[in-house]
Amino acid sequence: MSTVLHPRNPHQGRYDLEALSNTCPELKLYLRPNPKGDNTVDFSDENAVLCLNKALLAHYYHVAHWQIPAGYLCPPIPGRADYIHYSADLLAECNQGQWPTGKRVNVLDVGAGANCIYPIIGSQSYGWQFVGTDIDAVAIKTAQLIVKSNTCLSKHIKLVHQKNSELIFKGVIKENDRFDLTICNPPFHASITEAQAGSHRKWTNLNKGKEKLKSVKLIPEKQGAAKLNFGGQQSELWCPGGELSFLERMAQESVGFSKQVCWFTSLVSKKENVLPLKSLVTRLGAKQCKVVNMSQGQKISRLIVWSFLNPDEQQQWAEERWR
Repeated sequence: MSTVLHPRNPHQGRYDLEALSNTCPELKLYLRPNPKGDNTVDFSDENAVLCLNKALLAHYYHVAHWQIPAGYLCPPIPGRADYIHYSADLLAECNQGQWPTGKRVNVLDVGAGANCIYPIIGSQSYGWQFVGTDIDAVAIKTAQLIVKSNTCLSKHIKLVHQKNSELIFKGVIKENDRFDLTICNPPFHASITEAQAGSHRKWTNLNKGKEKLKSVKLIPEKQGAAKLNFGGQQSELWCPGGELSFLERMAQESVGFSKQVCWFTSLVSKKENVLPLKSLVTRLGAKQCKVVNMSQGQKISRLIVWSFLNPDEQQQWAEERWR
């Protein structure tokens, strides 16, 4: 398995902090020397991570205005970009080896979040059109503000509030809609306790060698819900039954849109969930299902992709929509 980013991913190797600081001077406030004397960013400082993301989005994706509410997920951009580039390769398989570009390609992002990261990267890398959904009204409003504040995004991205938290595609994909691709980064954990433990492990790893470990605590929301101070909102982190339960619901719902979507895809964080999901989508009638492996250094991730169209039907789809 590869241990490097996708070849078209612009975030290869170490961050060019000098170039990023020239694009986003604010980043200079968060640079610190490492033991070798080179500048680095303290990844345990959420403000530093947020500023790094702002710099990356400005430098590589022409997004001048990007801000998310406190407590919402601040995603690692290189890994998110990998998902987009591997998705482009997936579409290329039914398009004579060429990844399709421009507004002819329509993508649905399930759980776009306040950060709107996949639509940003996909629209700026390939010119694709995106519909981003989320069950969190604040996330949708924040993503809409990001889109409206950047002219490079406003003609490419539409945000839709999924008001029924039990549904994924229903209520979003209309009768005459066609999506070439659906993408998703599903909730990973099965409970708030499990999410808290995962965030604590993250803090521990980030603070190795430091004298004090910042505490991970629950902060009550106005509605009485809870969130992690360095991990995202509930809908971003966990759902009843965890990742497997969420993706099983997604697979079951996908049957109803089998002729309206070329490829359904999702990240799968837990390796043990892959075989049950492949078995399920096969039983549901998918004509194609496979796993795409990705790796960023020591971190291994994977996509599960499935389609109710056979390769010939997908080639016809490509001829009608992308050529």
